[in-house]
Amino acid sequence: MMMTRRSFSTAVIAGAAASLISARGVAASTPTPASGAVKSAPLKARNVVLAHGLFADGSCWTEVIARLQAKGLNCTAVQNPLTTLPEAVEAAQRVLDRQDGPTVLVGHSFSGMIVTEAGVHPKVSALVYVAARAPDAGEDYTALAKTYPTPPASAGIVFDGDEGRLTEEAFLRDFAGDLPKAKAEVLYAVQQPFQKALLSGKTTQAAWRSKPSWYAVSTEDRTINPDLERFMAKRMGAKTIEVKASHLSLISHPDTIAHLILEAAGH
Repeated sequence: MMMTRRSFSTAVIAGAAASLISARGVAASTPTPASGAVKSAPLKARNVVLAHGLFADGSCWTEVIARLQAKGLNCTAVQNPLTTLPEAVEAAQRVLDRQDGPTVLVGHSFSGMIVTEAGVHPKVSALVYVAARAPDAGEDYTALAKTYPTPPASAGIVFDGDEGRLTEEAFLRDFAGDLPKAKAEVLYAVQQPFQKALLSGKTTQAAWRSKPSWYAVSTEDRTINPDLERFMAKRMGAKTIEVKASHLSLISHPDTIAHLILEAAGH
């Protein structure tokens, strides 16, 4: 059947409209990377490097590490010197240098600063933040935190000269509030003091702008405001979970945190 000029034009217009609708549908279903960032696709990794924050040492990852090792992953906990941010980042970079392939870099609490800075390392395939700081490049994290209500643990920080630590009361109530008291008391006894200079450090880059990211928000956190955690997770476009836990979800909910890390590792 021969098509008239009018029917041909109608068909062309209809086809163009259908194509436009289809294109819009695809665009609407495609997530937009955080702040215009272009993130690489996650790689399957068998290595995990874990960094600890203030008032702790590398042993705080023991329960999570046991679960990851049971799944065949190679794990290393960084012993963060808690002196200055550059020295803490260098400690993590030395561990990352030793890895034999794609590596998931995990940080709890303050060590989110380390993850954000050291996460640009070429061996890092994904980032995992556990109730952690996640500043942008050059951002004043302290100023950012002040835009949210001050968490109770802040009042429990005491200094001996330039060396800071948490009081026992604040540690048990505001840092490790959902752990059995006996366990929390052991953790308090081994807390590692930090140097005041550590708190003034600023990241020079933000790895979460280019690396796939995961974030575990602690909904009962009294050390970092949970709404601040949600803000940082959303800003980075992280795959986010919420854990009904104190600041120490890695100890009170190790199965949940290990599962999140396994997901980031592609397992």
